Amino acid sequence: QTSAFIDSQKVKLDVRATGLSAAELKKLVTAYIVEDMLPISTVDSESFRRIVEKIPTKSGVKLPQRKSFVGYLEREYDKMNSNLKATLEEAEFVSTTADIWTVNNKSFMGVTVHWINSTLQRNKAALACKRIRGSHTYDVIGAELKEIHSSYGLQGKVIATVTDNASNFAKAFRVCQPCNLESESENEEGDDEEPTFTDVIEALSTASGDAQFSLPPHYRCASHTINSISTSDVDKHLNSCADTKAAYRSSTAKCSALWTKASRSTLASEQVEEVSRRKLMVPTSTRWNSLYEAISRIITIPLNELNPLCVKLGIKCLNEREYQFLKEYCTVMKPLTVALDILQGDECTYGALLPTLTSLMSKTLALKDDLYDNASCCMLQAIKTHFDAVLDSQEGLLAAATCPKFKLRWLRDERRREYVKELLITECRKAAPATDNTNVSQMPVSPAEMDFFEFQNQPTESFSAEKEVTDFLRSDYELEILNQFPNLTKMYMKYNSLTPSSAPVAVQFRWIGAFPQKGTECLIEGLRSFC
Repeated sequence: QTSAFIDSQKVKLDVRATGLSAAELKKLVTAYIVEDMLPISTVDSESFRRIVEKIPTKSGVKLPQRKSFVGYLEREYDKMNSNLKATLEEAEFVSTTADIWTVNNKSFMGVTVHWINSTLQRNKAALACKRIRGSHTYDVIGAELKEIHSSYGLQGKVIATVTDNASNFAKAFRVCQPCNLESESENEEGDDEEPTFTDVIEALSTASGDAQFSLPPHYRCASHTINSISTSDVDKHLNSCADTKAAYRSSTAKCSALWTKASRSTLASEQVEEVSRRKLMVPTSTRWNSLYEAISRIITIPLNELNPLCVKLGIKCLNEREYQFLKEYCTVMKPLTVALDILQGDECTYGALLPTLTSLMSKTLALKDDLYDNASCCMLQAIKTHFDAVLDSQEGLLAAATCPKFKLRWLRDERRREYVKELLITECRKAAPATDNTNVSQMPVSPAEMDFFEFQNQPTESFSAEKEVTDFLRSDYELEILNQFPNLTKMYMKYNSLTPSSAPVAVQFRWIGAFPQKGTECLIEGLRSFC
């Protein structure tokens, strides 16, 4: 939404007549400050004001001082906030992403909202970026999310909220889920269930608090899960086998020494750049794919050039076995990193999740006969384990099947294709509006005359979910083809408003708190003007 705000504030300079008005000048300066994340005190800078004075304006137009400019930003924020609420009120289905992070001993919560409009265009907006004080417990998270959702009138509209795999987020959504009365009644009927006891005092004390709100369904970030597989699961496997353990530890230790030397010494960095003609990438725990990318950068240097460089830097050289191990590691990990990049893309919908996972498992399985110690089999099992609840979920299947670019093409098993097709037809019937089959006479005759005749009712043409689904599956693969299938369009808008990753909220807000105090103040102030 930052770019949307900036685009809305852009003003074409037309100085052929009378110059800029006061409103046009303030919009230009506002866009400049927000886009470049500058402090609001910029408007008080003498050098900046001298530049602005060179812009032709109408008579008497001047840039306001900071105090007046802050008031203008507040009013613009109120306008944008009202417009966003009006837009979200029209949206039938939305999804949100949430994240909490800590920078410079300050904690922040960011929330974004995503939806698909009537023209099938994906939209997103920043709902909140606020300080979180105290511990990040599940009840604090639940209360904050409830307050943010309700402030924008999203009750009943949020299909799901996507977060990372942190236990506090998982517990917040688990505890704050609406009660399922059917499942509770079923449990009551069972005779073999163990009796459970409830603390009456605790129940009464929390009845007025936790019972007043519930959170939408919780989806775990697919990108975070894949990154966990590429680090934790692969690391455990490589360390569990005697053959790979030695090569894995020695090769990564030597790479770590190279990264440390190049990142801490200017001379070493220049020597590396002379050999590889590029700087080395240093892996970080907060950036997905960073270990793979860092190792990939090292193996672009031939071994006969890499080892002389290690000698110059005073670190241990890689032997042939270790160098080959790193190359095989990158070969095995490449499908995983490609899948991660796809799922955290800006335009990636939830419908891409299952086709991406299916292709990932297929490509990983194809590598198992060529690479070391069945590491690909370990990754394949990890994918099935971590995504067990997702691979057969109806929401994921419907999201993929209603995407014109996927449909059923990514499914190889014929029985599974038929199952998803029947699922589409069933859901299409639910989405179809009720039809009125009562017969209405269109003949311009008197009622008395019509009473004499006996007519058989002629039902109106009934809706066929089978025909709509069949025609859709036979149609082209452009997104616009959905306009011909209104019920499938509604399903697409519902299930694909979700994002498979919580990356949007991280990209949107992670720079908050990473600047000096003066900059932080301006960023949060500026953020309020476009959230």
